[in-house]
Amino acid sequence: MGFCFWFFLVFILWQMMNVPTQAAITVGGGVGINIGNGGGGGGVWFGGGININNNPTPSGPSVSKLNNAYTALQAWKSAITDDPLGVLKTWNDSDVCSYKGVFCSVDSTNEPFVVAIDLNHGNLQGTLVKELSLLTDITIFHLNSNRFSGTVPDTFNDLTSLQELDLSGNYFSGSFPMVTLYIPNLVYLDLRFNNFSGTIPEDLFYKRLDAIFLNNNQFEGELPSNIGNSPASVINLANNKFNGNIPASFGFMRSKLKEILLLNNQLTGCIPQGVGLFSEMQVFDVSHNSLMGHLPDTMSCMSDIEVLNLAHNELSGVLPDIVCSLRSLMNLTVAYNFFSGFGQECSKSFYSDVGFDFSLNCIPGRDMQRPQPQCNVIPGSGLSCLRIPSPQPLVCGALYENLNPNVTPSSSPSP
Repeated sequence: MGFCFWFFLVFILWQMMNVPTQAAITVGGGVGINIGNGGGGGGVWFGGGININNNPTPSGPSVSKLNNAYTALQAWKSAITDDPLGVLKTWNDSDVCSYKGVFCSVDSTNEPFVVAIDLNHGNLQGTLVKELSLLTDITIFHLNSNRFSGTVPDTFNDLTSLQELDLSGNYFSGSFPMVTLYIPNLVYLDLRFNNFSGTIPEDLFYKRLDAIFLNNNQFEGELPSNIGNSPASVINLANNKFNGNIPASFGFMRSKLKEILLLNNQLTGCIPQGVGLFSEMQVFDVSHNSLMGHLPDTMSCMSDIEVLNLAHNELSGVLPDIVCSLRSLMNLTVAYNFFSGFGQECSKSFYSDVGFDFSLNCIPGRDMQRPQPQCNVIPGSGLSCLRIPSPQPLVCGALYENLNPNVTPSSSPSP
């Protein structure tokens, strides 16, 4: 919830700075605040159940836009079968800007159009309809925490202005909604807590999204090999049924990824060496999988990491000091693995501000460890990632060239 709130504020500020004829900001309840920008129409949002539109009845193209909006919203209303909170009681006349949850803005000619729909926590039951594609100027579409079901209409690719799509907390089902990949300006995609299933497409991680939330669905199959290439800052794939390895190419495209959550899936194999290339990573959570082997020494290059959760896997070896000494680390969880020890820097974590949970491993002389018989056979002993770290100091700045087979030592990656 916190991330969505801040993302929404950043998105509004971005709108103000980059859309000179339509800068806008909303304050709860649908009251718009005009932010002067020295030119154009000066953005204003109004609506959401409070009609503060004192403009005369528009004519010309804007009439067509509002007529299209009326057609779309009335068609959608007819597909909503239960409204226990009375959200749609205001959805009656042609003044769509007075509908609860519908927000309007004005263009450079001071004519209104629907710019956002926010029906979060409306407890509405129904389906989406193809007529919603008539809302070609909408930038935000939020339906979090309702009871919508069915699929996303293929006509959504006509929503050429849409930048935020939040369908989380509903009962949507079927395969990954491919139409979302063809919404040209989408930057925020939230499908979490639904019943989507099947595999996810590689093209998802080529699309210029800043946030990808697919957690708590029924997605399965292997992670696409290009997952680390995404320009997104946050990727959440937790609580699905993904299997196979984390792709070996993970990280090689110098992604700006800051948070990746892969917890509670069925992933196996090693944590790849490329993880160290995510120098801006702040949250890395792969807990509750079946990952094995030693931790890669490249993790010492994750200088911004704050939360590192490796719990409930089958990782082994000595927990290296390079991990415990990461400068930004606030929480390190390695519980329920097969680590056989840790060094001096990790011992210091007991007396620092770092939350450190190493319970139920195989560390001699420490409390709350596995029974000895469980430590006699270490899982994944045949994996190639059971490697001994190089005795030479790791130079993080040269990591990209050292790991990427496509880069020669004399070349340097583009900034």
